[in-house]
Amino acid sequence: MRVAVVGAGVIGVTAALALAERGHAVTIFDRKGVASGASGGNAGAFAFSDVIPLATPGIMSKAPGWLLDPNGPLSIPPAYALRITPWLLAFFKASLPARYHAAVSAQGALMAHSASALERLVAKCSLEGLMRREGQIQLYESEREFKASLSGWEERRAVGVNFRLLTRSEEIAEIQPGLSPRFTHAGFTPDWKNVTDPSVWTNALADRAIVQGAKLVSAEIGRITHGEDGVLLEGAGQDFKFDKVVIAAGAHSARLTKQLGVRLPLETERGYNVTLPAGAFDLRTHVTFAGHGFVVSRIGEGIRVGGGVELGGLDLKPRMSRADSLLAKAARFMPDLNASGGRRWMGFRPSMPDSLPVIDIAPGNPRVILAFGHGHLGLTQSAGTAELVADLVSDAPPAIEIAPFRATRF
Repeated sequence: MRVAVVGAGVIGVTAALALAERGHAVTIFDRKGVASGASGGNAGAFAFSDVIPLATPGIMSKAPGWLLDPNGPLSIPPAYALRITPWLLAFFKASLPARYHAAVSAQGALMAHSASALERLVAKCSLEGLMRREGQIQLYESEREFKASLSGWEERRAVGVNFRLLTRSEEIAEIQPGLSPRFTHAGFTPDWKNVTDPSVWTNALADRAIVQGAKLVSAEIGRITHGEDGVLLEGAGQDFKFDKVVIAAGAHSARLTKQLGVRLPLETERGYNVTLPAGAFDLRTHVTFAGHGFVVSRIGEGIRVGGGVELGGLDLKPRMSRADSLLAKAARFMPDLNASGGRRWMGFRPSMPDSLPVIDIAPGNPRVILAFGHGHLGLTQSAGTAELVADLVSDAPPAIEIAPFRATRF
């Protein structure tokens, strides 16, 4: 079967590899190339323990503060506030207790599947040399903050996450020395994994897909038309016809789905980071500053400080003051950090109101498969999503129940 994959981020590339391995003739389209967006600039984490959605019960009471702190963990630029109102309404509905608990359960199932799929992918493609298995420590600044997090840790336990809670500074320093003494409590997830570099990882998978027969075309798909005998793609002054198409264009996917009459509440989490050169800090595990919404991870020989959620769409100019703010906090929280020589970055992460991706056959368009909306969990869920996409393309029963990820859930 001739299959097009629109998007050469980690979701699209991993799906293309899975499809090529099942014998399909695959062509990957991307306007900028492999891992040119968020798939190359993320923190490099397989965050399988991150089953808690952004829309938690009671979070809407914090909404006014989002506009008042432009450099806070979650913000909405004033220029975008009116436009995002419909998404925020869906976000509020997703935060209601019944919807929230259902999302945690669905996320847990996808995480378990993705963790198993990752190990299959690593073994099959000999990728162990691109992995770091160093765990993750999530830090809290007080006993009060720590106790407030315990319900979330119990949610993780319920879906099978392995962790250890730390209540003494000596326990924290044993795992990651050099942190400010203001952090008094922590949770450690020993099974947490990272890649050595997300761009290198995604390109390695693309190379493997090409070896399996996939083609990579540099073109922006301007139009998609679904027909009874195939799907027509228009881009770079050419028309391309395929039996089936996978839309995995991340935050840019909504433009294509609208052409098919499929409208989804897909928003853009604008993520910021600063990557510091080698020797910036003796980082021994992935560090999450829970109350401040950012992480510190090793990328190559350097250190990446990044995170936060800015719901600001695709068109507003980057506000690099957010990256500077994260780095300034990291310097306070890690006194030995050499914060000089950094490279700033901003990228777009595709976000659904309930923090669950869309993995589905497009409503009314049986030849089109949707695979986007993973938020900051694209790398984490890429291997599992790829197997599900390959099942849908091949008309095989999906490995897990995909009802929670249907496009029609909204």
